[in-house]
Amino acid sequence: MTDSVSTRSRPTVRDHHTADSGADPAGRSWWSRHQRTLAPYVFISPFYVLYALFLLAPVLVGLYLSCTDWAGLGTPQWVGLRNYRDLLTDHSFWTSVGNTALYVVFTLCVVVPAALLIAQALNARGLRGRDLFRMTYFMPVVISPIVITLVFGLIFDREFGLINATLRALFGFGGVDWLGEPAWARVTVVVLVLWRWTGYLTIFFLAGLQNVPRELYEAAAIDGAGAVRRFWNVTLPALRPVTAFIAVTVLVNTAQIFDEPFLLTQGGPGESTLSVAMFIFRAGFQRQQLGYAAAAGVLLFVAVFVLGQLAMRVLGVGRSSR
Repeated sequence: MTDSVSTRSRPTVRDHHTADSGADPAGRSWWSRHQRTLAPYVFISPFYVLYALFLLAPVLVGLYLSCTDWAGLGTPQWVGLRNYRDLLTDHSFWTSVGNTALYVVFTLCVVVPAALLIAQALNARGLRGRDLFRMTYFMPVVISPIVITLVFGLIFDREFGLINATLRALFGFGGVDWLGEPAWARVTVVVLVLWRWTGYLTIFFLAGLQNVPRELYEAAAIDGAGAVRRFWNVTLPALRPVTAFIAVTVLVNTAQIFDEPFLLTQGGPGESTLSVAMFIFRAGFQRQQLGYAAAAGVLLFVAVFVLGQLAMRVLGVGRSSR
């Protein structure tokens, strides 16, 4: 009996081979033994696949193309950093940078405050037709860009436009060439930006205002604070996270502005309303300089990324408020 027990307890050569190879004694497959660990990664793998295909791969291809001379057909010719050197001395590129900076500053300094004031008015108690006002202010966001172009083209037309007709009726003059003079063309584009995006930003501010506790306003009123003081001491501090988010979003999106100047003025007259995104479009699709356009796109990406990170740090986006 002692011999039989010792025989059963003694490991065989086959047992040693099984332990060394890592095979499951029960005969389970490799997936059966690791599925609990790997299953979460399998479920989230579609995100990473799509991320690699539609974001990471285009970025890497764009970086490669920015160092080549390519017209869209044939083999790209490697030119190193020549495209970047040419951009630094390209007058059209710097004109587009200046115009884009103007659009960004205008949006941050005019559109965002206007949206906040409109949201404050819509949030007032006892306002009748509030839903109608909300729909009216949000409507420009959902209107087709083609319709917007036709409407604004008629409004700012030099001979038959509504603006010039109003100026003639009220003040006796109205021959302003809104779309033909460089300075007035910039004004027209920023007016379109104001009209189109103020209502969109108003929705964000209105959502933030509705989350401000009414008790804060009541306490401020008891302390004798008027409407203006309540706005500065209660509303603005409570809206700081929303305002920071909107400011960063507007900065990033306006730096890539394309629709408004392209639809309304085609970047003209001359290059007075040309944006960086339009410059990239012209270089890539009108002049077939895809490598040059890719270099401009890389510089735009770097500038937007750096400015966005600086704005997030200054405004405290993503940090818990304590």
